[in-house]
Amino acid sequence: MLNVGFHPCVVIPCYNHGAMLPAVLARLAALQLPVIVVDDGSDAVTQAHLAALPTDHLTLLRLAQNQGKGAAVIHGLQAAAQRGFTHALQVDADGQHQIEDCPRLLAEARRYPNSLVSGRPIYDHTVPRVRLYGRYITHLWVWIETLSFSLQDSMCGFRVYPLAATLALLARHPVGRRMDFDTEIMVRLYWQGVESRFIPTRVIYPAGGVSHFDALRDNLRISWMHTRLFFGMLSRIPSLLRRRRHQHWSLMPERKGQAGLRFMLAVYQHCGKRPFTLLLWPVTAVYWLSGRQQRNASRHWLQQIRVWAAQQQVSLPTRLSSYRHFLRFGESMLEKVASWRGDLRWGKEIDFAPGAEAAINAAKPGGRLILASHLGDIEACRALAQQVSGLVINALVFTDNAQRFRSTLEEIAPQAGVNLIPVSDIGPETAILLQEKIEAGEWVAIVGDRTAINRQRGGVRRVVWSDFLGRPAPFPQGPFVLAAALRCPVLLMFALRHQGKLQLYCESFADPLLLPRANRPQALQHAVDRYAERLAHHALIAPLDWFNFYDFWALPDARPDPEESA
Repeated sequence: MLNVGFHPCVVIPCYNHGAMLPAVLARLAALQLPVIVVDDGSDAVTQAHLAALPTDHLTLLRLAQNQGKGAAVIHGLQAAAQRGFTHALQVDADGQHQIEDCPRLLAEARRYPNSLVSGRPIYDHTVPRVRLYGRYITHLWVWIETLSFSLQDSMCGFRVYPLAATLALLARHPVGRRMDFDTEIMVRLYWQGVESRFIPTRVIYPAGGVSHFDALRDNLRISWMHTRLFFGMLSRIPSLLRRRRHQHWSLMPERKGQAGLRFMLAVYQHCGKRPFTLLLWPVTAVYWLSGRQQRNASRHWLQQIRVWAAQQQVSLPTRLSSYRHFLRFGESMLEKVASWRGDLRWGKEIDFAPGAEAAINAAKPGGRLILASHLGDIEACRALAQQVSGLVINALVFTDNAQRFRSTLEEIAPQAGVNLIPVSDIGPETAILLQEKIEAGEWVAIVGDRTAINRQRGGVRRVVWSDFLGRPAPFPQGPFVLAAALRCPVLLMFALRHQGKLQLYCESFADPLLLPRANRPQALQHAVDRYAERLAHHALIAPLDWFNFYDFWALPDARPDPEESA
């Protein structure tokens, strides 16, 4: 698992959990990683258990007296750095964590080596209710202290630390040494510019487990920690607000409310579309009022498309507003479910736009690549193409986003989870997999309108700037380079709400897309320009079907650079 630049180990703080530790180590053995166990002044019984542990790949460090979980973790991180490790996977010794999820956390840390990767707990019935409610109080304070919802859980001790950034922070700022450590270090790393990424993982409270949480003292420590962080946040307000404004779309957390989403879809499932639609108005109002960043992005979009429509002498639909924009997004979630369940009536609620059916049926046998977008709903396209034409469309799905909505959608419409290709970025492995799909005669859809994070260079790159609605906007190179490499026909496809029904648009884009080596930059620019032009054309048809709720024309801390697109 080791490579240059990513050399991880495991750090386990232990205080009187000697009887449970052998089982934890046995489950960790498959990783074949060095393990550092820090004995935080445990009793004689635990010391005897630790002394009996096999020494292969295991380093045992002892603190003379109990100093707290945070102090033990810090001691382990320092020891890991001294031994040449770049990252440390922290695991608790009490068996609460789903050790089998370690490869997922390590893979995420390998892809994002400068980020703190943490588990996001999924609890079962064993979790104490008092502990669960206390976490929500901490979540609220953390969101205030960071002016962001991006830290989804700051109390889980199952995480991978980037050692250089973490130890540099600890050298500058004292951090809580006991149960306040996990939260404070994550918040302060966020202030320092270290993003946190989260992996869902099951957490259990084993029967007979030993808890060292002192209800009085630890709650007082945590309260004092939040007081320090709150006042520390005040001087950082300008930088935190600037950071939110330039945050990349892929780092924006999925909005909360899975329970409400389940309820809304259950209303549709059992009561039909009309009660769902009535409930959608107040629910949308809550999201509209609480989503300041998305609300501003919506207003920005509507202002831009109004200006562009006036320049093109095109009349837009009436009653365009950011609230209706949010409402249309909520309606699209219902359309995803309804299209997969076959609930939309063909010809009345959904239909082909002129020329779309011919474009699909005229396609000769063989695989196709669909350049989709977040204008309209590619999920509805996939469902409807399968129902009407028997056409199976695979879709690349970026695993970091919309996980809660997708899991809920698949519970109600299981077909929606079929033929998905989950990825975190587009790399050689993805290209090989898609080549196999195309050669097997299957169709594949990939969005071409959102830039991704470049892992190696640490920022947003690999874009082509193209005119979109009268302003330069960044488009990712990846989908277009991939389309050229696959050497197959390329189509554009949209499902847009127009004239009271969902209409499926489909048109040929290239057969195949060519990027000759001799003039590759110019050919790539031309392909992106054509894509941007068709995207703008269809946006004028259904401006409220634009589901990119962020500043589409800007990159984080970047401006249009003519040299970069070349």
